[in-house]
Amino acid sequence: MRFREVRLAAIGADIPDEIWSSADIERRMAALYRRLKLPEGRLEGMSGVVERRVWPEQTLPGTPSIQTARRTIEASGIDPGRIGALIHASVCRDFLEPATASRVHHGLGLRPDCCVYDVSNACLGILNGAVQIAGLIDAGVIEAGLVVGTENARPLLTQTIEHLNANEALTRKTVKPAFASLTIGSGSAAWLLCKPELAPDATRCVAATVNARTQFHDLCRSDTDTGGASMQPLMETDSERLMAEGIACGAANFGQLLETTAWPRESIAASVCHQVGGRHRVAMLQAMGLPLERDHITFDRLGNTGSVALPMTLAHAASKWDVDPDARVVLLGIGSGINSVMMGVQWGQTAIVPPPLDALQSSSRVPGE
Repeated sequence: MRFREVRLAAIGADIPDEIWSSADIERRMAALYRRLKLPEGRLEGMSGVVERRVWPEQTLPGTPSIQTARRTIEASGIDPGRIGALIHASVCRDFLEPATASRVHHGLGLRPDCCVYDVSNACLGILNGAVQIAGLIDAGVIEAGLVVGTENARPLLTQTIEHLNANEALTRKTVKPAFASLTIGSGSAAWLLCKPELAPDATRCVAATVNARTQFHDLCRSDTDTGGASMQPLMETDSERLMAEGIACGAANFGQLLETTAWPRESIAASVCHQVGGRHRVAMLQAMGLPLERDHITFDRLGNTGSVALPMTLAHAASKWDVDPDARVVLLGIGSGINSVMMGVQWGQTAIVPPPLDALQSSSRVPGE
């Protein structure tokens, strides 16, 4: 998909104040660690995740989404009346029904003839939403559109810790599928895209490509999501196979992106990957032939924040980097399913509301106390 007339006018991101370190979580599971003879520091050592954030108890995703979206619109300087589509695109949502986008649309006071709906695609939701909005803009259907999402790690972290502590039948082998659930974190992110007349100097969206290897759809699964189901936030993940097959899918999709954009690999000034962990990042960039020093990370301090991981990292990186005008930047999304969505952009004067990472200090409080 090549885009003709689409700009990324503004990116907004936010994170909670409360911090759970990997050491905190291990202390909460001290009895399990002793019984299985697991070494302290295993969680951080295997993932590279030092800490992650959690929203306050009872937080509905739509609440931070409204705030993040509002700040993103304000930063863009674009009249909210020009926004013709609102997509809420995180894994987490307020309810099965109605769409969380409905509450966010009401909270923002957007116009009644705005397209309003949810998109769900694991860690790719916001990228999928951005591609859909870009297509609507290019088709002349809307002038501007907003995609936003909020991931809430607290319920999954809490339930996983309680489940692992209660199951005395676990072994070092059977505990592995729960490992990925302990690396997740919370955050919120929004992108405002528009036609060039509304933000002529903003980042230009050049192209997006997709790749699906759905024969591996069962490598990462949560509880059944239907009316009347228990809806327990627990997940099982075959981390090793998911990483291997995900990287293969991503490498294939990156080849498609280079072909679609006609960009030489060496001309890429910066990259932002989906934020899973240290091993995943290194292996993925190596498979794509991209240098580590041109990539940007937040997983060490935020964990894997699902659909908002890449957008939040882009906001954090863009608030600090000094790239040349029209620098070529690639956004490398991979999600369970397995699917990949990638986008190539030429960087411009996009308004940034970065996550307040530098303002926070780690907490030594043990979660659950």
